[in-house]
Amino acid sequence: MNARFFCFVMLLGASLFAQSFDYLPKGKNADVVKHTYYTLSYIEKFEQAEWVAYKLVDTMLAGEAERKNNFKFDPAVKTGSSAPTDYAGTDYDRGHLCPAADMGFSAMAMSETFYMSNMSPQYKSFNRGVWKQLEVKVRELCRKEHELYIVSGGILRGEMKTLGKINKIAIPNAYYKIVLDYYGPEKKAIGFILPNEASDSPLAEFAVSINEIESKTGINFFPKLPDKLENKLEAECDPGKWGLGE
Repeated sequence: MNARFFCFVMLLGASLFAQSFDYLPKGKNADVVKHTYYTLSYIEKFEQAEWVAYKLVDTMLAGEAERKNNFKFDPAVKTGSSAPTDYAGTDYDRGHLCPAADMGFSAMAMSETFYMSNMSPQYKSFNRGVWKQLEVKVRELCRKEHELYIVSGGILRGEMKTLGKINKIAIPNAYYKIVLDYYGPEKKAIGFILPNEASDSPLAEFAVSINEIESKTGINFFPKLPDKLENKLEAECDPGKWGLGE
């Protein structure tokens, strides 16, 4: 890394957190792990995170770090994360909760997204289809709105199959993603719940309120928002505000 790019990364890192409010959810009694640019709440019972949260700004999307697919054990998880080999010979992708492409501004930041604590079993057609479409859409929204807060995870409730011979990793039947615009001219939020399966439906059909995601996960999202604003944002579901047609 040359000196100029190193300075850019350091300044970017400082700017990412300079104006941040405490956007972390409050979930179960899990292992909260803070990596450089994202935070997760790991649940040993399910061998994955109940939520992964991070701040995304448009300057982060200008980088061109090379994707190396260096999936690896996460040493920061106290109970031990799942391992890349747990997925061997299965029909599931190691699905990112914090996308690698969101961290393309830095090789280190992108590499951290390949910790197995950031992975969840996703059908290949889902991970490479509608889930990827939603990730791309979120980056488009970030370029437009400049700064967003993102929370993603599997819905770890109900009967779930597992994979892995050593680590029994729960396979969520559905995933959620929450997008919050806190610093824009109009504060707004939207959630999505997507079944873990292939789909050709438009993203707007998966849009839900944060309240609905809270009811399905038991997680309290954005508890540090002022109560009045929290109640308003978590009750709304208006795809039109985000340029998502029906």
